[in-house]
Amino acid sequence: MAGSLAASAFFPSPGSSPAALAKSSKNTSGELPETLSVRGIVAKPNTPPAAMQVKTKAQALPKVNGTKVNLKTSSSDKEDTVPYSSSKTFYNQLPDWSMLLAAVTTIFLAAEKQWTMLDWKPKRPDMLVDTFGFGRIIQDGMVFRQNFLIRSYEIGADRTASIETLMNHLQETALNHVKTAGLLGDGFGATQEMSKRNLIWVVSKIQLLVERYPSWEDMVQVDTWVASSGKNGMRRDWHIRDYNSGQTILRATSVWVTMNKNTRKLNKMPDEVRAEIGPHFNNDRSALTEEHSDKLAKPGSKDGGRATKQFIRKGLTPKWGDLDVNQHVNNVKYIGWILESAPISILEKHELASMTLDYRKECGRDSVLQSLTNVTGECTDGSPDSGIQCSHLLQLECGTDIMKAHTKWRPKRAQGEGNTGLFPAESA
Repeated sequence: MAGSLAASAFFPSPGSSPAALAKSSKNTSGELPETLSVRGIVAKPNTPPAAMQVKTKAQALPKVNGTKVNLKTSSSDKEDTVPYSSSKTFYNQLPDWSMLLAAVTTIFLAAEKQWTMLDWKPKRPDMLVDTFGFGRIIQDGMVFRQNFLIRSYEIGADRTASIETLMNHLQETALNHVKTAGLLGDGFGATQEMSKRNLIWVVSKIQLLVERYPSWEDMVQVDTWVASSGKNGMRRDWHIRDYNSGQTILRATSVWVTMNKNTRKLNKMPDEVRAEIGPHFNNDRSALTEEHSDKLAKPGSKDGGRATKQFIRKGLTPKWGDLDVNQHVNNVKYIGWILESAPISILEKHELASMTLDYRKECGRDSVLQSLTNVTGECTDGSPDSGIQCSHLLQLECGTDIMKAHTKWRPKRAQGEGNTGLFPAESA
């Protein structure tokens, strides 16, 4: 009986009026329990104000299944009053449960979003999940491979990736290779044994050949490996391909030496460092052959009697953002400086086909530099020439050489043109 009473209090039958419910809830003495209101909810001890009371007769007719039900009241019920309350559903009378349900729903939606991001699947076959990772080591631990998607901010005026973009990919894969191999110490690419001795890597020479330049949203695949170079150096090579076609984009090789980060002097490679990195040397493979090594001539010297033009750009200064964690100008920044003195006619009508960089001295934050470029082979009438070559010199304004460089240029080609045959077959 108690159960049916409680049920009728929360879910009134279609034919029951609020007044009748109130009567049915009276105890044997004819009074309502203190803990039960006419709606079956815990009642407040205070009686509602008279202004908020209405007669039962004035209430709107209830509906059952969309049909109005006429409630007949006896004469004795006419004067009964009940507290006034706006029309509320059962769920609206449980605000705490509604808030809890909303909170639980929010948590589940957030968890689902996170899971969707972790379980991301590419919509295009050339977009790999590995694009957002650090790459992986392949070929029995001798080669490191990483994929890059060309972003919109990495392309230049001709809608292709800039040479600085490709150079940054080379640097990124070199650092990730050291990290993935478990050799990374607390320096910028320095190994653990190098960090113990305050040694850092500095590049002494970079040579590269560019077959073509990728465009926005192209996926490039970069392979890199290391080898020995003389008694105190390490060689690092790269091979960049188009991920979809496998076509070569760029080949590059470089030589690195150790420098004491406190004295800023070159240092002989310790035996402990050589023993640490030696197992990772891949001496049987090279990206470029010796026949492609360019001998650099200082700008201003005569080139076999060929006509040359010299261009100079002065007042170049590093910005704070040009420095890396080793507190000197990053090697990629030097490329932009040597191109500052290249004539705009070459940059507009030609693209860089090859480049050799010979680093002589590091550059600090307070340096003031000048860039000199000698151009050989450019036609006097301004028409494009396939044989344009430039020799560059980047130096402090006091005359100290910072870097020498040599570049070769070819006329810009339409997108998708084939191989130029610049590259020899890769060494086995």
